[in-house]
Amino acid sequence: MFNVTLSDNAVHKLRDLIGQHGTSDTTYLRMYVAGGGCSGFRYGMALDNKLHEGDEVLDANGIKVVADPNSVQYLDGSSVDYTESVAGSGFVVSNPNNWSTCGCGQSFSPKGEGAPDETDAHQHAHAHTH
Repeated sequence: MFNVTLSDNAVHKLRDLIGQHGTSDTTYLRMYVAGGGCSGFRYGMALDNKLHEGDEVLDANGIKVVADPNSVQYLDGSSVDYTESVAGSGFVVSNPNNWSTCGCGQSFSPKGEGAPDETDAHQHAHAHTH
């Protein structure tokens, strides 16, 4: 079983989106991890109304969150917030299990093998458009 926390802002926005595309009984927030992104992996989220073999489901403040078995290990312990600013709006995933994240809130490098020593400075320069 994995654990994901949704902020009040994220829950409010997700309820609005789910209301536009289905019902809370039949619509899930699918969270996943894919290769790519500026830090090695990237988070993804989509509304889904289907469960697939091996999916894990949890209830986070009334929102059904689902993840595939490969993504669960990277998502466990994450929190999701929804932010709005003059620069844009969107969901931001924070995870204390990552050793490096990008300012976009969607890209990360997991702790573990291949992670640089924590005393090494992690430097990268790039821009994002959202």
